[in-house]
Amino acid sequence: MSAWSGIRPLVSDPNKPDTQSLARNHIVHVSDSGLVTIAGGKWTTYRAMAQETIDAAVKHCNLKPERGCQTDGLLIEGAHGWTPTMYIRLVQDFGLECEVAQHLAKSYGDKAFAVAKLASLTGKRWPVIGKKIHPEFPYIDAEVRYGVREYAMTAIDLIARRVRLAFLNVQAAQEALPEVIKIMSEELGWSEAEQKKQLNEATEFLNNEMGQMVNRASRDKLPINLSKEEIQLYIKRFQIIDKDRKGYVSINDIRRSLKEQGKEVSKEELHEILKEIDTNMNGQVEIDEYLQMMSAIKSGHVAYSRFAKMAELEEEKHEKELLKKKISVERSGGGL
Repeated sequence: MSAWSGIRPLVSDPNKPDTQSLARNHIVHVSDSGLVTIAGGKWTTYRAMAQETIDAAVKHCNLKPERGCQTDGLLIEGAHGWTPTMYIRLVQDFGLECEVAQHLAKSYGDKAFAVAKLASLTGKRWPVIGKKIHPEFPYIDAEVRYGVREYAMTAIDLIARRVRLAFLNVQAAQEALPEVIKIMSEELGWSEAEQKKQLNEATEFLNNEMGQMVNRASRDKLPINLSKEEIQLYIKRFQIIDKDRKGYVSINDIRRSLKEQGKEVSKEELHEILKEIDTNMNGQVEIDEYLQMMSAIKSGHVAYSRFAKMAELEEEKHEKELLKKKISVERSGGGL
């Protein structure tokens, strides 16, 4: 999750003397000099605000408009070709995952087709195109490219205002940053120094503005709410990764585990994976930190953890290897 808040100032009507005149919506005021002022309001009522402002100006200036207000039926960008079932065409024409197609149709309207054309091949049989920038959310690489071509110039702008991931899940936004910056770099020709600068600035934004550090601190205070069976399962997974029985998982253990799963990750990504679970910041993962993370996932305080997913896959691989050995012994007719 993300933690953020906004301050909404209330407007005082200058025509009323007391504080009870504070308007929770908006007011339109015409001064003695004829200045028309619109104050207060919110994004969701912008059409009504615009209409009332123009109506006040028309009335005060005795204007004679040729037609009435048009805002009520005015279609905004992307709405002209939109239909509730438009996402089906995106699935059929482009080979997009249904969830992604629905998201694009809802967010971009008929511009979703222009976005889809920028999507990369996934290398899978299905979906054909549309690489997600985070596995738990429907945002894809094409949206980053589209955002840049609509003048997004910083990683903060992209994750906070274009795809809005920073407002939905700050941890996911942090995890998506390397891929977002990589794509933006391809579009904007960023140097390595600029990429590092963008990563640092976006990370600071997520920590300070979107509640990353608040979430981390609150998660650490949560009691471990796991059943005995769950604790045993997670200890088993932890020990599979900690092959040397050190009592902790190092960054080298994480690198080895991911490599065995066929995943090559950069040094920066390794440190990000470690950082998301290493609450005492000693450069390694202890069992209590892992259990704390799994408890937070269970309770809904954390939506996703790359370390947790890695541990799950490591256990699956371990079980398959044990099964192969068992089958091999049975077929040979031998035993221990």
